[in-house]
Parts: sequence; C-alpha cells; structure tokens
Amino acid sequence: MTSRLLENLNEQQHAAVTLPRESALILAGAGSGKTRVLTTRIAWLIETRQASPHGLLAVTFTNKAAREMLTRISAMLPINTRGMWVGTFHGLSNRLLRAHHREAGLPQTFQIMDTADQVALVKRLLKANGLDEEHFKPRDVAWYISAQKDAGLRPAAVEAWDEHTRQLVEIYRLYEAQCQREGVVDFGELLLRGHELLARNEALLEHYRARFGHILVDEFQDTNRLQFDWLRRLAGGGNAVFAVGDDDQSVYSFRGAEVANMRDFERAFNARTVIKLEQNYRSHGNILEAANALIRHNRDRLGKDLWTSEGAGEPILLYEAMSDSEEAAYVVDEARALRAAGVPLSEIALLYRSNAQSRVLEHALFSAGLPYRVYGGLRFFERQEIKHALAYLRLVANPEDDAALLRVINVPARGIGARTVEQLAETARVAGISLWQAACSRGPGRAGAAEGVRRGVEAFVQIVERLRSACDQATLPEMIEAVIEHSGLRTLYEAEREGADRLANLGELVNAAAQFAEDPMRLVELSPDAPADAPDPGGATEPDPVQAILVQFLAHASLEAGEHQSGEGDDALQLMTVHASKGLEFHSVFVTGLEEGLFPHENSLDDPGGVEEERRLMYVALTRARRRLHLTLAQGRMLHGQTRYNVASRFLRELPTALLRKVGGGWEDRQAVNRSAGTTYPRGAGAPAAAPALRVPRRRDDPGLPFRIGQSVRHARFGTGVIVDAEGRGEDARVQVNFGRDGLKWLALAYAKLEAA
Repeated sequence: MTSRLLENLNEQQHAAVTLPRESALILAGAGSGKTRVLTTRIAWLIETRQASPHGLLAVTFTNKAAREMLTRISAMLPINTRGMWVGTFHGLSNRLLRAHHREAGLPQTFQIMDTADQVALVKRLLKANGLDEEHFKPRDVAWYISAQKDAGLRPAAVEAWDEHTRQLVEIYRLYEAQCQREGVVDFGELLLRGHELLARNEALLEHYRARFGHILVDEFQDTNRLQFDWLRRLAGGGNAVFAVGDDDQSVYSFRGAEVANMRDFERAFNARTVIKLEQNYRSHGNILEAANALIRHNRDRLGKDLWTSEGAGEPILLYEAMSDSEEAAYVVDEARALRAAGVPLSEIALLYRSNAQSRVLEHALFSAGLPYRVYGGLRFFERQEIKHALAYLRLVANPEDDAALLRVINVPARGIGARTVEQLAETARVAGISLWQAACSRGPGRAGAAEGVRRGVEAFVQIVERLRSACDQATLPEMIEAVIEHSGLRTLYEAEREGADRLANLGELVNAAAQFAEDPMRLVELSPDAPADAPDPGGATEPDPVQAILVQFLAHASLEAGEHQSGEGDDALQLMTVHASKGLEFHSVFVTGLEEGLFPHENSLDDPGGVEEERRLMYVALTRARRRLHLTLAQGRMLHGQTRYNVASRFLRELPTALLRKVGGGWEDRQAVNRSAGTTYPRGAGAPAAAPALRVPRRRDDPGLPFRIGQSVRHARFGTGVIVDAEGRGEDARVQVNFGRDGLKWLALAYAKLEAA
C-alpha cells in the first residue's frame, strides 16, 4: 500500500525519502523542495516504524527552521513532537549538557551568555589584569575566543606565534577559568563541551549512538569543522546520516563554514548514495539557465543543473546606468510599474552586496514615497557609525546639543564612564548651563574627577574644537571627512574585525553629503513660511553659508532616518544584502551594483577561493527570483564624494547573452574616455580595455541655453570640465559636467557660476 506521504513527490524526492538505512548526501538545489524532503523523510521513517520519534536526531541552523520542521511533521502524522530531538547544533548541545551536567563538569543551573555578556566578561578580565582595551579590543578578543572554540581548540592547544598571540591565549585561559567559576558558558562552549563530553565518555557515546540510529542534517554546506566532527563522532560506524545541502550556496566562510565538508561527506560517513534534487519549483527557466551557466565557472563542484517545467519565462533585464543615482531611479520606476501591474511591494526585493549601497536606494525610495523595509539590518541613517558621525557634526553645528554630546563623549573610548557623565550633568544642572559648557569649565564636574578622567574630558573638548575649526571653511563632504579622520572613528573601526562595513558606510555618508551639496532642491529657505522679499527682522545678518548647508544636511538626515520604513506586515519593498536573502524568494528581484570590485567584492579579487564564494553568492541572488529578474550596474559610482568609474562585473560576462535583454546603456561596447580624468578602478581589477563612455543625454539641452554639450567650461571650485549632459529649461535647467579628478557634477545654472573655458 502506497503511503499518502509519498504523493506528489518527484522521482528524485521519492528516492531520497524512501532510502534504506544508510548514509546519503542529498544535493538539493535552490527551490527544489529540500525542506519537504527532509520532513517527509522523518515522517516516513516514523510511519514505516524504521524509527521512533525519540530515535531520530535532526539538526538545522536556525530555531525558526527547527520550529517549521516540527510543525510540518505534526501536520503529516498524529504524533506529539515535543520530546523529539530537533533543533540547532547549539540547542541540541545545550540539551545534552543539561542532561549530563555532572559528567560535563557544569552546575545544573549553568547559564548561557549571549554575545554582549561575553564581551562584558572580556572587558572585566582586561581591566582586572591591567590590559589596555585599545590594544585588545573586547569584541575582537571575544571573537578570537569563539574562533578557537569553533576550531575545537582549548588554550593549551592554541599555538602562539608572537607576543600578541601569546597574550590572547592567556586571556583565553583566564576567560575559561572565570566562566568555570561563575558557572556560565557561551555559545561556542556549548558545542565544544558537548563534543568533548562524548569524546571522553565512551558509555554515554554508545548510549546516544544506539538511540539515534538516524541523524538528519539540514544546510550541511554551512557546517564548520567542529560541527562536522560532532556529527561524525555521534554517528559512529553504523548510524545513517541523511545530509541535505547545496555546495553552490555555501556563502558563510566568514562564519567558519567549510564548503569542503560537502566533498568530505562520502568518505567521512561511508556514504554510497548521492541524490541530486534538480527540479526547481520556484523560478522560470531563463533564471535557472543563467544561474547554471554562472556557477559552472566554479571548480570542484559536486555538480548539478536546475531545471523547471514552468517554461522559460521573461528574459532577464539588464540595465546599465550612468550613475548610482540613475540606477536607483530605474529601480524606483520599475518597482512602481510592477505595483501597477498587481505585484505587491512585499514581493519585490532589492539586493546589494554591501550595506553601504542601501543609502542611494533608500533615498530614491524615500523621495518617491514608496514604503520599504531593510530586512535583517538597519536603515542607513540609523546605523551606529552613521549616528556617531552625525552626532559629531551636530556638535560642530551646535556644541550645546546635549544629546549629541552624550552619544559620542566616550566614542572612541576615552575613559569617560557613567560616573563622569553624571558629574557633568550635575554641574550643568546646578549652574544652569549645557553639558558642553560643563565639560569646558573647571567646575565640580571636573575638579573632583581623577586625573585620567579629566584628561579624557579635555581630549574630547579639544577634538570638538579642532573639528569646528577644520569645518569653518570646508565643503560639506570635507566636513564629514574631517569628522571621520579626527574624531577617531576611522581608527576605531579599522581596529575592529568587522569594521570594513562600517567604514564603507561612513564613505557612503561622504557620498550622501556630496550629492546633497550638488542638489539644487536643497536650496530652500530656512524659514519657508516667510516671503522671499520680507525684510530681515531686527536687522539680523545673513546665516553663514557653511553653517547653513550643515544644518540643512542634518535636517535631511533626520527626516530620512525618522520616516518611511514600513512596519511589520505592511506592504513594502524589501531591501537586503544578498547574504540576508538566502532562503527567501520573491516574485521580482533587482540585483544591483554589478561592478567589478563591488560584486565580486574587491577583497576577493586576489583570491580564487574568494571569487568562487562571491560567484556562489551571485548564484544565491539569481535564484531568489520567481518570475522577473533585473540586473543593474552603474558606469560611475560615488566613492568618498568622488565619482569612480567601474567596469562591469565578470559575472555579467559569464551569463549567456541570449538570456539577457538590455534596457539601458551597453556594458559590452563602452568607448574610451579621457584617461587624464582621474579615473580609478577597483583594486585587483586593472584598467579596462575600454573605459565607460559619456553618453548622449536622454533629453537634449534647450537651444536657448548659454552652453552646449561637448563645450569646455570653467567653475570657480572644480576648475575646467566638459559638459556631457543637460536637461530642463529656464530656471530649472541644469548641466552635467565632467571635471576629471572631481568627477561628474550636475550643476543648476540658476546657482552655478559657469563660464566658457
């Protein structure tokens, strides 16, 4: 009698679900129904009495996935799933250690520290042992300890190569001892101690080997070496390990995942069966054909080709913009058209390789009034590093801003703790002055403080004064560059393990300032309700233009930070990094920023393994789309306030041209541009054979304008340039000028003082 569980399974899915008791690797391509296969396999084993609910162990990578697995099993079989061992590696290790805490050397009530608790403990240890937090960043030390545990190494097994590493190992030893005294464990300790418990207690190991005759693993490509060894030890010689994964979607090496675990599976688990799930139930054929063609450029794949019975579908749309702003405008226009055609905004995803790219997209969506959500992250102007930089800018504009001062008085760390801030606040309250005035004074808030604290407050005051002086005659982008350099933010993030993304976001803030400064729409009255010809009451002087633009920009940042991200459940565009999109799917997907050095990321260009992981990440991006896929790039993109000309991503050249329909520009046939214009290229990419051309404008300039396209002009600040584009008429007219090293600038003729060169 055929089980209803096997209904509607395709041939490969059926073969995987009904395998006999043996170890097997299930290569599950994107959208091939891997979760269905995994949960149906569990239900099949229980229904056919090959295993009891308590004789199975199923491992996945998120609590959400574990809950979904249990829910699906409950829907298939009338069983109670509460006692089943289904969960994450850490969750199952916690369960093991709770049951055998004495054998593991832990108190029965041991507590689990989160990342913040772990960093706080490291801080206490550094302080107690007289170690400088500037030299040993607490967060980086915590990461170092976690990395050793993920590799299965205790302090005695870690090799110290130099004095710095020797001290890190000693901190690790002190950390372990303190955790043992307090009866606490971190996430890495859960897995490592559970592995060690099974390794040294043969009777316990045999008990669990006998109990769990079937071990099922989801997302096997994301396992690290310790997790791989944990499974191998528990499986023993006769247990069946059913591993489901996709080596083409292994994109978490920065978290310790090892794609080699997929290749090592057959040998390590004595597996004789590999089943490929290649029928895709998500995407149309053109999308899958493009993804297959792309990923074939990777070596040492286990190999598979996705296919669908749904038909070819629409061609993939390729749009090349002249600038990142134009790229964002295209995305907005297409999103509006999709919504008008009946596609919910929540079914439209905007993907980017780096978080910093979201700023231009967010600005375009905000300006267009389209609601959006940043999935798995913060909106650009809400990110920590951006708020720190803006707080310093607020102090430049107005040092009496107490909220801004409180945010950055100890960022980077200057030894100014909560007690010092309380003293300053008390001084300010008693004297009726601002915190800034209290910090500048010699009052009780500082007189009663220790010498180190006074030096910290004095250093902060001096930094703000220097910034105010440096910004006095600076342009808006120069102000932000000064803040990044002289506040200590650059040094702070350069020392952090994950500081590169924060620095990229700060660079994007410079870009935002440069674009804001050039936008004629920002030139609004500071008092918009007053008529333009109204007399100045009291004979007040004109506001300082440098101060005025800074105030305007800060207001602009506050508005974009404070509005327009939709709430949970609202119909809104989904913005996210490609990493964050893994496991999701959408009707329509925009993959933006497809330029060499951006995607693939410049950090990968010197490493073949790095480029291959970037290609896997691109494969993930392509396979998120069900019906429509847009690929976009920009000839010029702002970097630290200047335009950088980019070459198209190699990934575009790896896609079959027959699958693409170009809807703007032409990345194949760019013409040479003046090499003396200061064009820069991503590290490792080299200059392209043909640099991007300056295209004919989409809208011809007004014959009545004083300038023509191709004419050389001179600007007081930017020097000599060539007009390459023009639009608008009368007072709304503006021209785009290539100023060489200063890049492309849009200038409103009503405000810009241009003259023929």
